[in-house]
Amino acid sequence: MRHDVKDLALAARGKARILWADRNMPVLRAIRERFEREKPLKGVRVAACLHVTTETANLMRTLVAGGAQVALCASNPLSTQDETAASLVQDWGVATFAVKGEDHDTYYRHLNAVVDEKPAITMDDGADLVSLLHSGRKEALPGVVAGTEETTTGVIRLRAMAQHGVLGYPIIAVNDAMTKHFFDNRYGTGQSTLDGVVRATNMLVGGSTVVVAGYGWCGKGVAMRARGLGAHVVVTEVDPVKAIEAVMDGFDVRPMAEAAPRGDLFITVTGNKHVIRNEHFLAMKEGAIVCNSGHFNVELQLEGGLYGLARSRQEVRDLVEEFLLPNGRRIYVLADGRLVNLACAEGHPAMVMDMSFANQALSAEWILKHREGLGRTVHVIPEELDREIARIKLGTMGYAMDVLTDEQRAYLASWQEGT
Repeated sequence: MRHDVKDLALAARGKARILWADRNMPVLRAIRERFEREKPLKGVRVAACLHVTTETANLMRTLVAGGAQVALCASNPLSTQDETAASLVQDWGVATFAVKGEDHDTYYRHLNAVVDEKPAITMDDGADLVSLLHSGRKEALPGVVAGTEETTTGVIRLRAMAQHGVLGYPIIAVNDAMTKHFFDNRYGTGQSTLDGVVRATNMLVGGSTVVVAGYGWCGKGVAMRARGLGAHVVVTEVDPVKAIEAVMDGFDVRPMAEAAPRGDLFITVTGNKHVIRNEHFLAMKEGAIVCNSGHFNVELQLEGGLYGLARSRQEVRDLVEEFLLPNGRRIYVLADGRLVNLACAEGHPAMVMDMSFANQALSAEWILKHREGLGRTVHVIPEELDREIARIKLGTMGYAMDVLTDEQRAYLASWQEGT
């Protein structure tokens, strides 16, 4: 089997970690048991560009159980867990191309390696795989019938492609499932981002001023968890609706120009480019820490920005770089501005990824069944799948809901009964 991982000798440790995560992924486990019986993906080649973590490994196991032939590469150079990659190759027969810390050329060589497997379905986390298929590897595009996308950033890119009429096949926006963005983005990103910051720096969050750029679902989670740790939280936004929501949630809302001199820790989660720029770096106080939890590190102006601005640059801790600015102040950037929750920690907890990856698995099954009627655009995940995942998850957590009575159903469907 073709693969490129750091060391297959790490597989035993990786398998133990994958099975540990699986204990907290009961919804995906139930889907895997059904897939094992029914083989809904039999013979289907799947190319996945995702973060190579223990939770992702359990999604790959589920696809394999369903009969798929799977090839996986990393969606970020720093998010790979090398022991997980080794186990996927050795224990579950997944052609895996991922090494933590891989350079730009290796990253794209790995992307091309999964395209070489001639996929019928793509699974993306940021749309790099789809972008490659539509640019450098157009010869493989006719064989792809459908795909899924996990991230806000990726969905934005794919909707832009669809709007310009260049998207070559239908995509299910897994990111837009309520059981994904309500929970994964808010509770997963919120917890794992602060986890990554603390692991990298050992800073005391309580009493510090944390500037959160962006108040989407991820930003809401980060702001909530930072406040929970005792921080003073400032939110920056460009959307007035989200800005007023942040105000009503009790946060201070300021432009980045005003927030820059105040912050001890800056976290970007916008999905946009150059949210923190040179003028903001220069305004920051001595010792400010800067990181990003959005998908791409372009949220920070590093290339053509801080890297050229700084008088010196040195690594002072693992994944912590010190930059000496012309004004004599030092600031610290974590993980080269890449996803701090995955580069410096382990990403989202398995319990929340259980719902996200259940959406991925069911979307792959659904889109194969319905691909003939789908246009070359981005589709929202069917509501019935979303609700079924929530129902199963609720039950596995030991909770139960009420059920509408016949009278209540009739009332909700009528217009005659009033005051």
